[in-house]
Amino acid sequence: MEKLQALDYYSFLIYMLLMAGVGVFFGWFVKDISQYFKGGNTIPWLIGAISNYMGLFSSFVFVAHAGIAYQYGLFGVIILWSTVFPCLIAAKFLGKRWRRSGIITPVEYLETRFNSGVRQTFSWIGLGIRFLDNMVRLYAIGIFITTATSFSFFEAILISGFVITAFTIVGGVWAVVVMDTLQFVILIFASLLLVPLALDAAGGLSNLVDSHPQHFNLLNGPNATPLWILVYYLLISLKYNANWVFIQRFYSVKDESSSQKLGYFTAALFFVFPIFFLIPAIAAQEILPGLDNPEMAYVGVAVKLLPSGLMGLMLAAIFSATMSSLNSEFNVMSGVLTSDIYKRLVKRDGSERHYIWVARLNIVLVGIVATTGALFVGRLGGAFEANKLLTGIFSIPLAIPLIFGILSKRPRPIGAIATVVVGIFLGLILNGMSRISWEMATLIEITVCFAIFFGSGFFVSKSREYIDRVNAFFLLLRTPLTKDEIPVISPDFLHVLFLVFVAALAISGALILGMALFSIGTMGSDIALVGSVFLLVLSAILFFFSRRFKPKNKSIA
Repeated sequence: MEKLQALDYYSFLIYMLLMAGVGVFFGWFVKDISQYFKGGNTIPWLIGAISNYMGLFSSFVFVAHAGIAYQYGLFGVIILWSTVFPCLIAAKFLGKRWRRSGIITPVEYLETRFNSGVRQTFSWIGLGIRFLDNMVRLYAIGIFITTATSFSFFEAILISGFVITAFTIVGGVWAVVVMDTLQFVILIFASLLLVPLALDAAGGLSNLVDSHPQHFNLLNGPNATPLWILVYYLLISLKYNANWVFIQRFYSVKDESSSQKLGYFTAALFFVFPIFFLIPAIAAQEILPGLDNPEMAYVGVAVKLLPSGLMGLMLAAIFSATMSSLNSEFNVMSGVLTSDIYKRLVKRDGSERHYIWVARLNIVLVGIVATTGALFVGRLGGAFEANKLLTGIFSIPLAIPLIFGILSKRPRPIGAIATVVVGIFLGLILNGMSRISWEMATLIEITVCFAIFFGSGFFVSKSREYIDRVNAFFLLLRTPLTKDEIPVISPDFLHVLFLVFVAALAISGALILGMALFSIGTMGSDIALVGSVFLLVLSAILFFFSRRFKPKNKSIA
């Protein structure tokens, strides 16, 4: 299989330096622990939605989902569309509650809603689940880099883990969401560029449909049954709405309306783009028939078809997607380690500066553990199977109390603990029984966890303190934010923020333009030239728009 050329490495390096500059700027901006973990509740909803999308997005899509699309066609799109529903559920029912809760970390509210024991249990076990999930994502980027470059899998994992950890340390959640937005532009551009190239190499869409008609059947493949799809959609809805990064985005915006807009826009992004991401993997049936590892389909097509230099940008886009996802994960996991564990159990009276340094050290710890574990994910059967198995066993018992604890005040602390303990134990047993299918095992686990959690609500607490505390908390969730509780973004900072986007888009456009000139006359180069002009024009428009937010100097009479 073909590999990257020298020009690809140069374009990749330049783009990474651009991202590093953004991180350094926002590292300077961060002043206290609240800004580090939730941006001071001043993150615009549009930027938050894009960051939310990128935080749930990674090379996992271009490896695991692309592998499914290569084997079974549009069924891969059906699976990826499962991400739409949790966003709609959050926008309608959960977003405004998370914003009103006033929390810094996603499990912080559990102490008020239940007790300190529940908070600590979810902090420790939840960290374990996040580690497992992030190991799968790092494994996916390792596969991608190994396929496109001469690096070994071991080298690819180590390099990825180091770079992602370093970027997350620099600037906290503001750096993460701004880099997410910039990387979103590059990712969409590179992905859309590959679609016409892949279809052309496959002999056109009509030829692809005629040669592989089964791949254009939405219900193609052994798992394309109503029960499997229903259970998988239910599983993803629970997993995403209990995902710490997903929750963080909703309480990082300024008010309830912004949290709803964030959810709906994230859902729209997940609905629109899957088909464009997976078409090249389907076309790979014609371009790269008989692949031993279907998870290499997307990157194999990209390396083969994209001109030198532009392939480096594609790799930068895929790496950036994973980096955005893991930046967000590492940031919020560090938040739990710092605020829910270190600050409560080790040092309660530290300064803000002290806790920021502890948070950065915790990110290093998270990065080391996730990088080490990623080396062994392949033994679980690949990215998709590992993710599906681990999510089914561990995420469900944690998700139900975390989500429904903020919706209903009847379930009690013992119900939350029992749901986690019994659910994980039951999941391990059911998934270890070969005669029970994955979907049936997962459905049984979900049903039992719901029964345990809500069943505990039939036993009324005798603690007056607990009852008053829960009633006060739900009163807070029902009460709209006051004007004084809604922060205002500084005009100075908003102006600088726009200038950061203008500079990044202009440099990206210039970089794409420069790379395209090395292969002028090819189809890929022609499309890239049009795209680079679009980015340059967009940067000019944003620069003009940013003048509206430029602070006006006031003269003293």
